[in-house]
Amino acid sequence: MNLKSIKEIFRYPTVIAGSIIIAILIGIAVYAVISIPYDKAITLWRGSEADWYKNPKNAGPVWYNWFRKDKLPETIDLISDSETVTREVKDAGDGRVIIFTMPITYDYDGFPDDMALYFKSTYEEKPPFIGLSWIGPDGEETRLNNFEIKNRFTYRLDQDRKITRKLGGRVASVGLFANPKDKDSKTPIHGDYKLKIEAVTFDKSSDLTAEWVIYGKLAGWAGTDHLRRDLGIALLWGTPIALAFGLLAAVGTSLTQMIIAAFSAWFGGWVDTLLQRITEINLVLPFLPILIMIGTFYSRSIFVILSAVILLSLFGQGVKTFRAVLLQVKESAYIEAARSYGASSGRIIFSYMIPRLIPLLIPQFIVLIPSYVFLEASLAILGLGDPTLPTWGKIIQDAESQGALYQGWYYWVLEPSVLLMITGLAFSVIGYALDRVFNPRLRGQ
Repeated sequence: MNLKSIKEIFRYPTVIAGSIIIAILIGIAVYAVISIPYDKAITLWRGSEADWYKNPKNAGPVWYNWFRKDKLPETIDLISDSETVTREVKDAGDGRVIIFTMPITYDYDGFPDDMALYFKSTYEEKPPFIGLSWIGPDGEETRLNNFEIKNRFTYRLDQDRKITRKLGGRVASVGLFANPKDKDSKTPIHGDYKLKIEAVTFDKSSDLTAEWVIYGKLAGWAGTDHLRRDLGIALLWGTPIALAFGLLAAVGTSLTQMIIAAFSAWFGGWVDTLLQRITEINLVLPFLPILIMIGTFYSRSIFVILSAVILLSLFGQGVKTFRAVLLQVKESAYIEAARSYGASSGRIIFSYMIPRLIPLLIPQFIVLIPSYVFLEASLAILGLGDPTLPTWGKIIQDAESQGALYQGWYYWVLEPSVLLMITGLAFSVIGYALDRVFNPRLRGQ
């Protein structure tokens, strides 16, 4: 590829746009691999709800609020040792009194889904005793409840019937933010709120930490799924997996088909007949059903599926396409000259014939990448994707199994679908532009 060809390629605006998209996708892939190592990504994605306790279930992405007049509540997480939380310690006989004051500014137009406190405590004999108080924007303090905590203790305010009765039958996530004088209030009161945690310990060495999570209807830049998992991990890690699968499959199939076609065209005779009959048999084999059988009865590992894809594509349609071109190349004068000075068959095939196919190979190779990306996603949607890997297709498969579209969780399907469409579009426009540049029959069209 010379400088003139490169200038000709970038004469197409679609190529520039496609190149930018591919560069962004490669950047995302590199960022995903560096920022979230493979082992960590797999551990997080295969974890349970306990690993994602800070996330609400089926929460939309935070950018929803950019397009809404009524702002949905976002998830708020406050830890007792953060800068915004005040800690006060007082001596009380043999023990201590530890007071945490956790402030938040609530300016959303909807109520949160739930609220929970996560305690960790250390003590010698008797566990700490906790008292909770709520301070609203008007400064009025309301005592909520008292209870004892163990080393690890989770307290869900919405499940406390005592608080529900105190708030007139409304759960804590609604009643604490609603107008106390209006029992039919459907909108929260905006303002500054405080949760006051007063812990009484019974020995000087006792201590505790607290984490307050307000589960909103939005969380993270990509939202969450039914297991509270951050979909951002699968969207990020799905990028290198998709690009690697598409690239390896396209390289493996294109190069092997070209080599097989070169041997078929050069040797002719029974070699050509045998290779062409194998190709024709392979073309009538049901490609997708065979992959489904492999995934069902043998293994769903992405490496097994990739190997099967390459093996099933060795004798694909590309063999006949390349062979037709190579039969013409074989009769060229420079091939006759190479044969006359004693060049071996291997040298003629790999040094003289195959290089002539590079202009034809590159466009086909670029266009093949998204087709294999879609194939991997399709297998995952059918439930035959690698169960250990977070991929775009796996997100769509989980969304379909949970009825995301019927529940209104459109982000769950749209985010990976848009990434698949953008990837396919980027490679396709570049591939078609390359075909126009390298294919003499299409130049000037």
